[in-house]
Amino acid sequence: MNSTENQGQLWEVFIQSKPGLPFKHAGSVHAFDKDLAIENARDVYTRRNEGTSLWVVPSKEIVAVDIREASYFFESADDKIYRHPTFYEMPEGVKNM
Repeated sequence: MNSTENQGQLWEVFIQSKPGLPFKHAGSVHAFDKDLAIENARDVYTRRNEGTSLWVVPSKEIVAVDIREASYFFESADDKIYRHPTFYEMPEGVKNM
């Protein structure tokens, strides 16, 4: 008997600590459906008010760049200077940009 049969599928948990902040990966839970995954994530990762919102995503649905293609995929576009933030002038008074 494998773990999927007795624990459910694996779900990845992302927590937003405060409204407006980005979600961060917190860990994983096992569950048989999305509702149980959300409940398990809440019980495991937010029992001390660590977050204001949760995402749960089936682990099998997450895709990633193949490490063998990473250098090509993340290659810089140095010939397009407008894509670099140094091309633009920052207005006075703008913070945290």
